[in-house]
Formats: sequence, structure tokens, C-alpha cells
Amino acid sequence: MAELPPRINGWSGTLPPVEHIDPKIVTVWAPKGGVGKTTIAYELAYMLGGTLIDLEWDDGSASVQWGLKEPEPADRARLIRGFRTGGAPRPMRAERRPDLIPGHPDLEDELPSAERVAELIAKWAVEWDRPYVVVDTHPGSGKAGRGAVAPAHVVVVPAVLKTKELNALATALREYRDYPLLIVPNMVAPVPPARELDRFRTMVRDAGVPVAPPISQHVWWARRMIPSAVSSHPEHLVPAKVYGAWNELQRVAEEVRKRAAA
Repeated sequence: MAELPPRINGWSGTLPPVEHIDPKIVTVWAPKGGVGKTTIAYELAYMLGGTLIDLEWDDGSASVQWGLKEPEPADRARLIRGFRTGGAPRPMRAERRPDLIPGHPDLEDELPSAERVAELIAKWAVEWDRPYVVVDTHPGSGKAGRGAVAPAHVVVVPAVLKTKELNALATALREYRDYPLLIVPNMVAPVPPARELDRFRTMVRDAGVPVAPPISQHVWWARRMIPSAVSSHPEHLVPAKVYGAWNELQRVAEEVRKRAAA
């Protein structure tokens, strides 16, 4: 694995000091795809009132979930332009969706170094003047992932109780042990497989990493096509079908808030 960039506790560039702003960066990262990373990032960004940076270039990204049917033209793509110029991209806004900096199919080729990615995310967090920035990264330890975890106050890592996914998690717990990890058991079956559950418990205990409340396996979620966040329902208007997921998301968001403030 390439060397990880150093931890960044906040941007220290040349912006004038801003009072009463201490933006928290929450990076949702996974060593392997297919664990629900983008869904969790999308919901967290909405619940935390933060800007969502989509550091993805494949299908199934947060930008697609948000409702973008086509990527921005490459010469005007706000995230690519931001990486080229250093200026903070302007978020897209829509009702019941998180504010979004969309990804782009050309993003992989346009990424600067992991250190520069980390520096710019921290800088933009200050410039946006928002309490949180949530970063949805491309899975794995490429420039996007390494750059996104470096400035994070919390690194949310979804964990699925399957053999290959736990193999990848075990490696990540060793390689990213110096980062503020928060493991979120995700897509948990009503009766989790006993062997994988025992292995997961042993792994996180030995690594000494905190574990957030779990998110269950909700079969309807994979078929959901509307772009609004599940968590965008007011509590008194949450449909019965989604209330379980809504409640679990609230609990995860509360744990993220607590960890980010620590």
C-alpha cells in the first residue's frame, strides 16, 4: 500500500481567521466496495447538515443517487476545477438532499497527490462555513481514499459480516490504526452468521476501535429510486416501512457527532 499522508487537524493556510467555525470532516471510507459506503455518506451528510464531496468516478456514486443523470462537462466540472485551481467548488442544492459537490468520470485521472487532496478538503471545509463536510471516497487505498482520511475527524468504515469483506477490514484495521476510525456494522441480517459475527467482535476488540450502532439489512433500500434522503422525513411523518432504517441512521449520526466533537 502507498504511504498514507500525515494526519491534518485543520487547514493552516492564508485565509483570515473566522470566528465560531470549527468544521468537522467526516470521511466515509471502505477498503472494499459493496458495503453500503455511499448510502451511509449520503444520509450522514443530510443529517449533519454538511456538504457532501463525491470522490467517486464509477456508477453507483452519490451523484447518481442525488439525481444527476449526466456528469458535468469536463471543462466545467466543479470538483475537477477545484482540484486544478484550489478554489472551493460551489455545492449543488435541492430539497431533502444533501448539498453536493458531484464526482466525475474523469476524476481518477485529474486527482492531485493524496497530500494535496487532504489539504484542499481541509481548506474547503473552512471556506464553506458549514459545521460538517462529509466525503464519500472511492474504495481502497488510492489517492482519493488516502487523501480523504488524512484530514478527517472521524473515518466511518461500513462493515459487512461476510468473509471477503472481513478480510479486507482486518487489513484496514492494521494499516489505518492511527486514524480516528468508527466501524458501522451495515446490512446486518436478522440472524447474523455466528462465525463472522464472532470474528468481527474479535477484530474490533483487538484493534481497540469503536463500533457504532448497526444498520440492518433493509431489502427495500436496494430498490429505492427517489433521490431524497431516507433521513429527510420529519420524525412524525416517517412512513412505517422506513422507520427502522430512519431510526438506525439517527443513532449512527449521533455517534458520529459525539466522535467528531471528542
